[in-house]
Amino acid sequence: MAATKANAVAAAIALIDAGADVNAKDDMHDSAFLYAGAEGLNEILARTLAHGADVLSTNRFGGTALIPASEHGYGETVRMLVAAGVPVNHVNDPGWTALLEAVVYGDGSARYVDVVTQLLDAGADPTIRDADGSTALDHARKLGQREVAELLRASLGAGAN
Repeated sequence: MAATKANAVAAAIALIDAGADVNAKDDMHDSAFLYAGAEGLNEILARTLAHGADVLSTNRFGGTALIPASEHGYGETVRMLVAAGVPVNHVNDPGWTALLEAVVYGDGSARYVDVVTQLLDAGADPTIRDADGSTALDHARKLGQREVAELLRASLGAGAN
């Protein structure tokens, strides 16, 4: 964890290759896998995945690595996590999915359009509502994220407004 949190790539990879447990959690409930995914540390993330990362593990917020990766707009990280089988519709303890966080914490820029597209292509459900009853489309409209809103509207089909 210390090597991962310091983004000491060579040290983290050497430790992982030597048998360090990529799923061991620290006092913040982070593992090397969860932290690397959340922070877009793709070299370390790839190595954790190759060494048995538990793609279903959750952080202190009850969320998978995909949720903060989406929140930060880390497109390549999202690709890696989706390909590894991290569930795209997981809801964390505060009531957010990766799709909701990509919209609520994103800015609608190209990198977030990419993340939203990837999530939708991977089966993210745009009808999931947050704890306040709002969908990702509701948030995109409210935040003025026109391109993201159009993607979400299109994913909902002909009946969506």
